[in-house]
Amino acid sequence: MNVLTHPVRLVSLGIAAALVVAVPTAASAQDESGPGHLVLVQTADPAGNAIVEYARTAGGGLTQLGVVPTGGLGGTLGGAVVDQLASEGSLTYDESTNLLYAVNAGSNTITVFSVRGDQLVRRQVVGSGGDFPVSVTAHGGLVFVLNARGGGSIQGFEQSGGRLTAVPSWHRDLGFNPNPTPEFTSTPAEVAFTPTGHQLVVSTKGDGNSVLVFPLGRSGLGTPVVNTNVGPVPFGFVFDRAGNLVLTQAGSGTVSTYRILPDGTLRTLDTQVTGGNAVCWVTGANGVFYVSNTGSASISSYTESGAGTLTKVADLPTGAGPIDSSVSSDNAFLYVETGGSGAVEAYRIGPHGSLTHTATTAVPGAIGGQGLVAL
Repeated sequence: MNVLTHPVRLVSLGIAAALVVAVPTAASAQDESGPGHLVLVQTADPAGNAIVEYARTAGGGLTQLGVVPTGGLGGTLGGAVVDQLASEGSLTYDESTNLLYAVNAGSNTITVFSVRGDQLVRRQVVGSGGDFPVSVTAHGGLVFVLNARGGGSIQGFEQSGGRLTAVPSWHRDLGFNPNPTPEFTSTPAEVAFTPTGHQLVVSTKGDGNSVLVFPLGRSGLGTPVVNTNVGPVPFGFVFDRAGNLVLTQAGSGTVSTYRILPDGTLRTLDTQVTGGNAVCWVTGANGVFYVSNTGSASISSYTESGAGTLTKVADLPTGAGPIDSSVSSDNAFLYVETGGSGAVEAYRIGPHGSLTHTATTAVPGAIGGQGLVAL
């Protein structure tokens, strides 16, 4: 375990050869870009995972601040090209604690960073409780990680003072095929708490073709409800303002909304065909959802009515292999990582969720990388 006791930033563009330097407070780029205006990109490099840190300009462009090693290794699932981890939520920020969580798939660990202004401070590197972690989620002092290999598993942790402690009884083996072919379309994709924190949701992709909903209560983590009414290869998901699930299905090129009932079953509200291929990632802001059509180099945007009905706004072309996406905390910009070109594209969010492309930034060492957070 490596713990940095002082804020640092890496200023070299070469990850392996980067030099650690102290950052003078008076020269902080955060003072120029405004509080919290950061965009963080994970490389998932098997030779050494790292977070490339950017300050966001007034126009949405990105100015690189540094490259911060996670202290672990990235990895690549079999068959993956533009999305090495084939998952959503591999880099997660908890705004209630100012903690950033990164998965190190190649070394079976999670790195915990605290975010202080424009600086990342590495607090802990801890075992993920399984093989090849790909997604992590946090809520109310609890953290769960999803491990993709070995049939899949989840492991729960308690967070205190920026450090994680594994809870043995919060480990669950998912029991999928440990040797799927192709691997990247079959391993589980995402784990996330529901907005209330009373349930934990896991999407399984092609092996299970299901969504698992685990109850969480005073007795701990319960037995999951297995929902198979979710279409082929359920992949990424987020929640709308009513707590409904917004889920992509890569196998059918669709996006759907579901109400999660108290008993963990899903009730379908709406399903829309995007018209794109390999529909995998989704993010949302102000009732508008943005879906990455990874195989078609485009983004589809949808508005949602109160009943969970989706209405397409537009399709917008992107660079090769759009994967992870994130909306800035002020809902002003959408950032989309293009795994085929190793870049991040910035879009200004206009009325009714309309998008205007403002900048494209090449990210060092990020071709095929995955993990994006905009603050």
